[in-house]
Amino acid sequence: MVFLFGLVCAGGTVRGAAQAPDDPMAASVAPVFSMIERSFVALAETMPADLYDFAPTDGAFADARTFGEQVKHVACSNFAFFNEVEGERPPADCASGGTHPAMEKSELVAYLQESFEYAGSVIRAMTPENALNPTDGPYGGESTRLALTTIGVWHASDHYGQLVVYLRMNGLVPPASRPSGSQ
Repeated sequence: MVFLFGLVCAGGTVRGAAQAPDDPMAASVAPVFSMIERSFVALAETMPADLYDFAPTDGAFADARTFGEQVKHVACSNFAFFNEVEGERPPADCASGGTHPAMEKSELVAYLQESFEYAGSVIRAMTPENALNPTDGPYGGESTRLALTTIGVWHASDHYGQLVVYLRMNGLVPPASRPSGSQ
């Protein structure tokens, strides 16, 4: 009890005693990215496996990606953007899903989760000292680590919005749009 009281008085937490907190720079971006991660993964898990090949055809949807292609594209893009943030070579051809072998729903969801976990780890390493370091690559072009991170958040959010439409076109309510407590 005395130890916990000491931590509270010192402004710490039990979590803080076990793990160093994110730098304030990372802490300002990471929660937003975590929010889109939770929403996107839940959305991907909600779509039934037999509808992963669904793509809208009516209206202005010519050449639209299937639901599964969209999930794979976002996973590949997460790796691409955050490889560039780290100054590493990104995967090729993310516009068409890249070269990762995932094809089935379970594989695609696992790939998506892995991509968000990787991106989150890169975000948590951001500091005021490195956030404005220059980046360059085929997906973000000449930019900075912080700007490319912002593009990554925007990109996942943009595709999330597209896939909400895919779910609703199939009579499904996205998890984030359900009333509290409903499944």
